[in-house]
Amino acid sequence: MGVRVEMPSNQPIVLLREVGGDRYLPIWIGPGEATAIAFAQQGMAPARPLTHDLFKDVLEAVGQELTEVRITDLREGVFYAELVFASGVEVSARPSDAIALALRTGTPIYGSDGVLDDAGIAIPDEQEDEVEKFREFLDQISPEDFGTNSQ
Repeated sequence: MGVRVEMPSNQPIVLLREVGGDRYLPIWIGPGEATAIAFAQQGMAPARPLTHDLFKDVLEAVGQELTEVRITDLREGVFYAELVFASGVEVSARPSDAIALALRTGTPIYGSDGVLDDAGIAIPDEQEDEVEKFREFLDQISPEDFGTNSQ
């Protein structure tokens, strides 16, 4: 769904939506990752590659395909993810980094049923207006709103 800043803590979150369901998964992330995700969603290319852009370029250079990102676990308030490659290799990653990379590579993102059961928030159809307001907010936010400088 996108990135937003949670008030009053001013903490960025990324919001994932369940395909074919009514659950949403909010994951609190850092401002750098929020910027990286927002750049990817808006199709913005920085003058110099961000870390996630570099990682995508390295994967292409070495011929590795990222086939899926899995949000696998939630322990003591910390989310865990895995990068899954066509070769069968799986690499542990922070969900925010995994999502930023997935957006750049067009890779699907999957949340485990356990994570969705534990942290997913059901938003019934009648509350879709609120979700639409969130979408409108996302359309108007820019990476600069997160207060980080990219080099």
